[in-house]
Amino acid sequence: MAVFQSIRNFFVPTTIFEPEIIVSAPLTRYEIRPLTDKHLKEVLKLNLRCFKSGENYTKYTFSYLLNEPKTLSYRIVTPSEQIVAFVFIMTNMDGTGHITTIGVAPEHRRRGLANKLLRHTEEALRKRNINTVMLEVRVSNLPAQNLYREFGYATVQRLVGYYNNGEDGFLMVKSL
Repeated sequence: MAVFQSIRNFFVPTTIFEPEIIVSAPLTRYEIRPLTDKHLKEVLKLNLRCFKSGENYTKYTFSYLLNEPKTLSYRIVTPSEQIVAFVFIMTNMDGTGHITTIGVAPEHRRRGLANKLLRHTEEALRKRNINTVMLEVRVSNLPAQNLYREFGYATVQRLVGYYNNGEDGFLMVKSL
């Protein structure tokens, strides 16, 4: 039984969430920088704040992504070096990229940070001769779906029961 619990803990974090009161952060400048394994603790904490519905990556998953040579990862930071947004993209030898997760701190939302990350990501993929990018998004996450559609992503498939809580997802794809 301990083996199964260890496997489960690899994929599903065991953290219990307390409600968070969100107050918009003061306006500031933002920069995109590479995200490396030295940022693991900070991105793990931010991930838990970004995804309250339970679809959080674990420390082990982030560690794998940060050390996998075919994964691209970027962070948006404030002048004080605080990480306020992140994105992870896995690249494949067949010319495809997969945005595995993208998150923006709740107090920094509605400032175009996801747009900045998507533009930066797509440019980085083009430089690597990646010609197709895909991602999954919750059926209930209409703001994210609208953002992706604005960037030219098209829904190609409904993924029944894709998320841990049984919610469906959409597979969205874009040619670069």
